[in-house]
Amino acid sequence: MLQIIVKLIGLLFVLFGVILIYNARTVTKKFFSFGDQNDATKGLKMIGFIIAIIGALILYFNK
Repeated sequence: MLQIIVKLIGLLFVLFGVILIYNARTVTKKFFSFGDQNDATKGLKMIGFIIAIIGALILYFNK
């Protein structure tokens, strides 16, 4: 039962990371109101990539 919960948490991390990578521009426009949106978009894409990698590692190392 615990393995299923850990797998679901890993899948949610991967899903959230991929969504953050894909929608970084729209999230930046919606939540941040400063002028330089390109740097914020790059930052959100990097954070999304790291979250997706963490989720994939959770799935990989879960036995």
